Amino acid sequence: MNEYSGLLDLARHLGALDATLIEASDIVVKDELAGMCREPRCDGYGRSLSCPPQVAGPQGFRRMLPEYKTALVFKLEVPKAVAFSFERNEVLALIHEIGAGVEMAARKQGAEKARAFAGGSCKELFCADYPECRVLDEGKACRNPHLARPSMSGHGIDVAKLMESAGWPQKLMADKAEPMATFTGLVLLA
Repeated sequence: MNEYSGLLDLARHLGALDATLIEASDIVVKDELAGMCREPRCDGYGRSLSCPPQVAGPQGFRRMLPEYKTALVFKLEVPKAVAFSFERNEVLALIHEIGAGVEMAARKQGAEKARAFAGGSCKELFCADYPECRVLDEGKACRNPHLARPSMSGHGIDVAKLMESAGWPQKLMADKAEPMATFTGLVLLA
């Protein structure tokens, strides 16, 4: 895993508070988490290429996972006031940007199958000013392929277990005594 230490530094340089490597086999996938995108209906559901039902979902992620040995997990921490405000979109956009940056750097280093996953709908984060996703509605190229990454939630990735595997204490949103909220991203490596 030492060959990826430069990617950890890159994630931090791009804005992550911390980044670490875990075994890809430690990633927990649950069907019910992806089901929450559909019911109760998430605002991003069906509105972009990176969210359900357009993504492979938990079954697709489980099929893909054995191809990977290592995963880079990174996090941001923000005040809860930010997490529950419109500023949340800026944080989620940064998760996409960090993931995309690490993915591209990994591919340049020879990890051709590197693949990043993020939180939040790319439609809401990068194309909110447009009425529809041009990929889904017009069959045209994505406006932001260099930034938009598939949804972790849409693939059923258990973020709490991901943080546990990374060795990070979980800051629960419901814990009124905790002033900070944690957002995470993931990059699968070879």
